[in-house]
Amino acid sequence: MLPASIVQQIALGVVFALAVVWTAGLIRMLRRGRYEAAMWRDRQEMRARYAPRGRSAWPGPDALPGRPELLGSVPRQTGPAGPPAECVELSEAERTAFEGLVRRLTGP
Repeated sequence: MLPASIVQQIALGVVFALAVVWTAGLIRMLRRGRYEAAMWRDRQEMRARYAPRGRSAWPGPDALPGRPELLGSVPRQTGPAGPPAECVELSEAERTAFEGLVRRLTGP
């Protein structure tokens, strides 16, 4: 068997390096497509699950400029479909204790 020339060995190395780069790019492309497809399915499910029932005065996120994205794991917390706002009155002792806690957490 004849020994391979230096040019053939360099060509083999180049072809091998190109094959590795191509394989890495293909794997990256396939993973990105799988992630984007999962995010698309998740957004569709969230829109179907948390869409307001019937007509409302609020036009929804699709009508807003910039079309904000819906998160896949946290339901929308504002608007007519969200929970009502809550307010709790604190006693003077509770307010003082809370102020002390805030000072301790934000202080030096």
